[in-house]
Amino acid sequence: MAERMLKFVGTPQAMPDKRPPAERRRDFEEIFANYARDKAAEQAARCSQCGVPFCQIHCPLHNNIPDWLKLTAEGRIEEAYELSSATNNFPEICGRICPQDRLCEGNCVIEKGFDSVTIGSVEKFITDTAWNQGWVKPIQPRRERAESVGIVGAGPAGLAAAEQLRRKGYQVTVYDRYDRVGGLLIYGIPNFKLEKEIVQRREKLLRASKVAFKLDCEIGRDISLAELRFRHDAVLLASGVYKARDIAVPGVGLPGITAALDYLTASNRSGLGDTVPDFDSGALDAKAKNVVVIGGGDTAMDCVRTAVRQGAKSVKCLYRRDRANMPGSQREVKHAAEEGVEFVWLTAPQAFLGKEKVSHVRSVRIHLGMPDATGRQTPQEIANSQLNIEADLVLKALGFDPEDLPALMAAPDLGVTGWGTLKIDWKSMMTSLDGVFAAGDIVRGASLVVWAVRDGRDAAERIHSWLATKAHAAQLVAAE
Repeated sequence: MAERMLKFVGTPQAMPDKRPPAERRRDFEEIFANYARDKAAEQAARCSQCGVPFCQIHCPLHNNIPDWLKLTAEGRIEEAYELSSATNNFPEICGRICPQDRLCEGNCVIEKGFDSVTIGSVEKFITDTAWNQGWVKPIQPRRERAESVGIVGAGPAGLAAAEQLRRKGYQVTVYDRYDRVGGLLIYGIPNFKLEKEIVQRREKLLRASKVAFKLDCEIGRDISLAELRFRHDAVLLASGVYKARDIAVPGVGLPGITAALDYLTASNRSGLGDTVPDFDSGALDAKAKNVVVIGGGDTAMDCVRTAVRQGAKSVKCLYRRDRANMPGSQREVKHAAEEGVEFVWLTAPQAFLGKEKVSHVRSVRIHLGMPDATGRQTPQEIANSQLNIEADLVLKALGFDPEDLPALMAAPDLGVTGWGTLKIDWKSMMTSLDGVFAAGDIVRGASLVVWAVRDGRDAAERIHSWLATKAHAAQLVAAE
C-alpha cells in the first residue's frame, strides 16, 4: 500500500488540462479535458488513506472516496466505478458540478500545504470510462413489484429516487412540467459545466430500465394531486424551487432586467436547438451588451460566464460582501475572473435607472459590520458612496423560493413550513397527506445537486419501507 498510495509528498496536485480563457470564451464546451488513465491513477495515488476520511464525512452522499481512489490508483477502474455508483446515482454529474472546494476536497486532510486530491476530476474520469466501456447497464430488478410510485419532478432528486425504486422492482412514473428530463440539470446549468448529452444519456438509461416519463405535465394544471394519489400506491413530490427572489428597489420593473433562471433557460434552450423568441429577439442575448449580474452564488457565476460566451461588451458581478464571503464555489469565481468578468465587491444596488429600458445600476458601497445571528458580517451602506454602473442587461441571481404548492396542486391540506417549503416528518419523509412523500429543494430550500440526490435516495428507502409494511399488513389481514 505504501508504494501505491500516500504520494502527495512527492507528487504535486494536477488538475486535468484546462483550456485557455481566450479559447473557452468562444464556445460552450466543457473547460476541462478528461484525465488520461495513467494521470488519473497518479492523482488518485496522492490520497493519504487517512484513518478519518473527512472527504467522505463532508460529502452529503458519504461516498467511499478513499476506497475508489485506491482502486483507481491500482488501475481497477471497473471496480472503482461499481463502488462509486453504489452511493451516487450520478457520479459523472457530481464530479462536474459539485463545489468540491467546499465539500470533499476542501476537507481533505492533505489540503493544507500539499493541495487536496482532485477527487471530483477522478470521479468524473471513473464514470466517463464506465460509460465508454459499456459498464453502465439498464436496471434489471430481481423481481417486479405490483405497486407503482408517481414522482413529481424530473430533476436530480426525482431521478435518483426513480432509479432506486426501480432497482427494487417498483413501477415508476416520473411527471414533469417541462418538455425534457433533467430539471435544472438541463435548463439551469450551462454546457461549459455540464454538457446536455451527459444528462440525456442518463434519461435513456432510465427509459431502458422501464421508468416511464410524462412530460409537459404540470400537477394542478394537467392532472390533480388527488388523481395522482389514486393512480399510484405512493407519490413523491420532488419539484424543486423555481420562484426567483426579487429586489425591492426603484426601477426594478424596467425592460432589460430579468431573473437569472429565465436568462439561463433561454440560453440552454437555444443551445438545444429550440426556438426561443426572447433570445432570438435579443432581449435575453448578452451579445454586445454591458451586463450586470447581481448576486454571489453559483447561479450568478453561471450567468456571468454565459454572458462572456455570448459576446457581451462587458460583464460585471455586483456582490454586497467580499470574495471570502461569497456563497458560491471559489473555483467558479476563479474561472470567471480568468474569462474576463469584473467583480465589484462590497457593492449593492440602490435603484435601476433608465427611461424606456435599463441604462444604469445606481449602486452604493458597503462596509461589513458586526456578525449577525448566522455569524456573517452585516452589510452596511457607506454614506455618499453612490456610483452609477452602465448596464444594458441586468440579471438578478438572488436565489430561489418555493412556489405555493398547496394552491398550485389544488391540495389545501398539503402542509408547508413558514418558509413555504413542504412540511414532512423527517423520519418517514412523508408530508401531511398519507402516502405522499417529499424530497429535495422543495423540502430543504434551494441547495446543491448532491443534496438533492441524497434526499431522493433517502426518500426511495422510506417509500419502500412504507409500501412493504402496508403489503405485509395486508397479508396478515388476508391470512386471518
